[in-house]
Amino acid sequence: MQNKLPLEIQRFKQIRHEQNLTQAEFAEALGIKNSTADIERGRTKLSGQVVMELLKNFNVNPLWLYGESRQKEIDLYKADTMPKVVTVNPDGQDNISMVNQKAAAGYPHNVQDTEWYQKLPAFDMPLPEYRHATYRGFQVEGDSMLPDFRPDDWVLAKAVENLSLATNNKVYIIVLYDSVLLKKIEKQTDGKTLKLISTNDIYPPYVIETKDIQELWEVSSKLTFSVNEHSENSMLKKLEASMEELKAQLNQVKLNS
Repeated sequence: MQNKLPLEIQRFKQIRHEQNLTQAEFAEALGIKNSTADIERGRTKLSGQVVMELLKNFNVNPLWLYGESRQKEIDLYKADTMPKVVTVNPDGQDNISMVNQKAAAGYPHNVQDTEWYQKLPAFDMPLPEYRHATYRGFQVEGDSMLPDFRPDDWVLAKAVENLSLATNNKVYIIVLYDSVLLKKIEKQTDGKTLKLISTNDIYPPYVIETKDIQELWEVSSKLTFSVNEHSENSMLKKLEASMEELKAQLNQVKLNS
């Protein structure tokens, strides 16, 4: 009986078994009423909607389902995050283009425009840590990554080929279709979303879809022009806290006298 069923029905049932789902559970995942029993018995044909749900929920390649391809799975959310344009110096070696705050506003819309990159300043970093990879510099805007990254700092970041190579809790430049973000990342179990985390606690984390990522750059170092500012602010905060404590003690003495 199994061999008499159309190939797509055989493979439909195979997917359910591989996912270790009952007919009712499989039906729920695919938006089918009650059960997949009628499909598996060949009484009901696979609809286009069901094929689409197989692709969305289980990465099933429709061509494989009907025997037209050997590739079983297609990952719709496997983001290709490599840079769309790589800049080089006169010797043909990769150099580091610097994207300031103003340029960052137009960066998402120009990621494939080679002429646009020619307007950006670029330099070579003669250190071994910056060889054998593509790097780009981005200027920090806003305070969402304080205290580690201050406004107007620069970060140097290495291109990440694919989201699967990214690591949780590291800092990345995430290039979306409408913005450039500096955040820590946390991959989600669904494989379709990514949580973006600020180091400044006043900014709550939020989730984006991986398919909205154009490029991903892992931050490896930073250039800052406020070396002593953080320590000075810390000392100032400690001084302010001490003054408040002294005021509280004086007020308590007055109350007791």
